[in-house]
Amino acid sequence: MSVTIKDVAKKAGVAASTVSRVLSDSPKISEKTKNRVRSVMEELGYHLNENARNLVQQSTKTIGIVMKNSASESLHDPFFPEVLRGISAYCNKQDYSISITTGESEEAIFKDVVKMVKGKKVDGLIVSYSKKDDQVISYLQEADIPFVVVGKPFGRPNEILYVDNDNVLAAKEATEHLITLGHREIGFISGNKEFEVTDARLHGYQDALRNHQLNERADFIKNPASPEVVRESMQELMQLPTTPTALVVTDDLFAMHILFVLRELAIQVPEEMSVISFNNTIFSRFSNPPLTSVDTQIYQLGFEAARCLIDEIKEPSVVKRSVIIPTFIEERESSISSSQKA
Repeated sequence: MSVTIKDVAKKAGVAASTVSRVLSDSPKISEKTKNRVRSVMEELGYHLNENARNLVQQSTKTIGIVMKNSASESLHDPFFPEVLRGISAYCNKQDYSISITTGESEEAIFKDVVKMVKGKKVDGLIVSYSKKDDQVISYLQEADIPFVVVGKPFGRPNEILYVDNDNVLAAKEATEHLITLGHREIGFISGNKEFEVTDARLHGYQDALRNHQLNERADFIKNPASPEVVRESMQELMQLPTTPTALVVTDDLFAMHILFVLRELAIQVPEEMSVISFNNTIFSRFSNPPLTSVDTQIYQLGFEAARCLIDEIKEPSVVKRSVIIPTFIEERESSISSSQKA
């Protein structure tokens, strides 16, 4: 026969209600009593029926993770597995499980979210991106379920709990790194303009140019929608009468594609083109040459997102707050002084 709460209570010399309070880590029970009850539980081999407790508490002990893109795309981008690692680490500490959207299109991802919420499969959700006019965010607000966004929400940051970097400052510092090296003709390559991070980093790049009295050139700014179309943007850039001597690239994955294209065009990095990118993923360390990259502390973004969400699930807040994770530049061989160029 399986061991029950009553068996534990009898052996520990306490009421069954006291054992229940120990299981929920009630502050009303002394540490001495908690330790005695837990010792008896271990001795008797008592295991809490999580499903039964969750049913009583109307909790799933599960959080949903909303991917930026399809499952296949997201898992090929080193950002998502690392942010997921941070989320998983905190969830594990709190005995929470995770459920990830598996849709292969924007609409399919949205339907996954609706199923999670309406089916009461999760206690809350982490949206791993911030995008203009996103139907997922609008739906979650209407559904009145706890959620956290990784990224600053468009147009309504005070209404939504979020975890992010100061991407304006990070891009400003990245651009100034190149300016400090003597570069004056600096290009900017980013991803889809619908995502808030693209907009923020463009503003940081523009701020740096303005602060150093450098001209902003519209033809030096490219926004390829995906890494696969970087080649076209780079070819356009390198065919200009005056070409950049350095590039700010908003993602390591894009930067890897740029290195391939520059190699095809027989343009040497960093001798003829310096490059700084973002995220400091494993790609930046093992690219050729290794990339100077802004470390956005992806793991910490995920860890803090999970912490904020679980805190919100346990005790909903009236005022939504934000958590800003600091960034720093990891210098490697892809950027050098303009005076050192061949």
